Order: sequence, then structure tokens, then C-alpha cells
Amino acid sequence: MIRLNELLWAFIGLLLTIGGTFLEAFIASPKFSFQDYLLSLHSLGVNYQIGAVLLVGCMGGKKAGVLSQIGYLIMGLTWFPVFFDGGGLGYLTQPSFGYLLGFIPGAWICGVLAFRFAPRLEYLALSCLGGLVGIHLTGILYISLTQLLSWSSESGQQLLEEITKYSLLALPGHLVVACAATVIAYLLRHLMFY
Repeated sequence: MIRLNELLWAFIGLLLTIGGTFLEAFIASPKFSFQDYLLSLHSLGVNYQIGAVLLVGCMGGKKAGVLSQIGYLIMGLTWFPVFFDGGGLGYLTQPSFGYLLGFIPGAWICGVLAFRFAPRLEYLALSCLGGLVGIHLTGILYISLTQLLSWSSESGQQLLEEITKYSLLALPGHLVVACAATVIAYLLRHLMFY
């Protein structure tokens, strides 16, 4: 049975995931000069989508995380332009769809681990890391299966290129976003006393 707070967190997670899709992640670093002090922004090459998935798992638990991501996928596949490049059933053929599909097990893993232990920073970091691993493994599995089904002489090379593009190159940015989600979840869980 789903509780009211889980439904609320599922709705918040859906909104955060949609918003995070279109918000590019940056990191600020100090830039010193003799005249003034500035902050320089550097793109991480990813958006805040995964951060939203992990945050809702840490805050709402496994049910809220899974519900929010199922809602997100249903909206995107029914032609609401909530995915990065729009929406529709054509997204099923995109290699990046496996990572979107991975939001469901990622949110579930994160939600299970986040509420298994006390809300300490290291445990929340472990839950976010587990969710991130779930997302990437699902994405890699999806890419591998689609390449296996349409096997050609260039499939092996294309498989490596897509895994490199969607996992290896994005992983450092995703780790930074996961760290941010961990800290936000830690602060919110202590402010909300749960």
C-alpha cells in the first residue's frame, strides 16, 4: 500500500526529473585576479536528471522513486516532450533509452538503501552510488541487447562507442551530481526529522 507522503514524493520526483532534463549541470571554481574575485563555471557535460532520480529515492523511498520514474517514462513515450530530445515511441530505438529505463531500478536501489540505515552522509552516498550503478548497468545492458539484435560487422565498434559516450564520458559528471544529491538529501532528511 502506498502512503500519502510516498505519492507526494513521487509527484515531486516526477517534476524534478522533468526539470532536471533541461537543466545542465555546472560546477563553480574560484578564478582569482588582482582586481577582483570571480567564480568560473564549468559544464559537467550532463544534466540534473540523474540527481533528481537519486534525490527522490533518498527522500521518498523505493516506492516513490519507482512511481516517479514510471510516470516519467510513460509521459515521454506518449509524446509529451519530457525527454531531452522530445518524446514518443521512437525513443525506444535510441541508445540512451536504456539509461532512461535504468531510472526505475536506480531509484528503487537508492530508495531501498537510503532507508535501510540511519540517514548519515556516508550511507546516503552509498545509496546514491548504488542507484547510479543500477542506472548505468541497465543502460549498458540495453545498448548491448539492441546491438545484439541488429548485429552487423560494425556492431562491436558501435557498441564500444555508445558505451563510451553514454557511460564512460558521462560518469564523472554523474558522480558529481550524485554527490550533490547526497548532500541535499542529507540536509533535507535532518531538517524534516526523518
